Amino acid sequence: MSQYKIKELPKTERPRERLKQVGVENLTNKELLSIILKTGLKNKNVSEISLEVLKKYQLKDLKDISLEELKQIKGIGEVKAIEVIASIELGKRILLKKEEPIKLDNPTSIWKDALYYLSGKKQEYFYGYYFNPKQELIERKCLFMGTVNASITHTREVFKEAYKVSASSIICIHNHPSNDVTPSKEDIQFTNALIETGKIQGIPVLDHMIIGENQYYSFYEENHFKN
Repeated sequence: MSQYKIKELPKTERPRERLKQVGVENLTNKELLSIILKTGLKNKNVSEISLEVLKKYQLKDLKDISLEELKQIKGIGEVKAIEVIASIELGKRILLKKEEPIKLDNPTSIWKDALYYLSGKKQEYFYGYYFNPKQELIERKCLFMGTVNASITHTREVFKEAYKVSASSIICIHNHPSNDVTPSKEDIQFTNALIETGKIQGIPVLDHMIIGENQYYSFYEENHFKN
């Protein structure tokens, strides 16, 4: 049973008051999470719930935590879980937002960028990266989430998004959760379809990459895009 409730602490020790007094950058991870969660349970204060989350998940793992995983922790219902996930996503977007355009003009740089979104995923995700004429990134778009070993999308979904953002070129990316980046028969067939559709639509597909945790496969580097 909890020895205290947050409201029973001296004001100077409550997370919200400490934020005002010492600045947000000086709060612990537990205090920051306590502010987001707001309240605890009758026999479990919000500080204890926050500590339980941080013991169960390393800070770097929280960026990929799911709604269902959070709801499994006693004291975190659906509303609180949604608020935590929304806060994490906002932080990710702020971190990735840059004033200068992002130029991704080689497979290695794209792989490193894509790892942020695909690292540790247990199922396949298919992304379209859309570029302007200077090979500067306009948008990353998750077009499909698949099963543990397959993602199924259609070329029309890839090019529909390209028209929305007025892209000049596209690079397609998906992960193999097994970390074996060897292309499957379906991967090769789909890549061929992307190349041909790009020619017809006038929006070339520059590469299709398969991402693993510590390696990647680039159809471009393997000369698959040569005429």
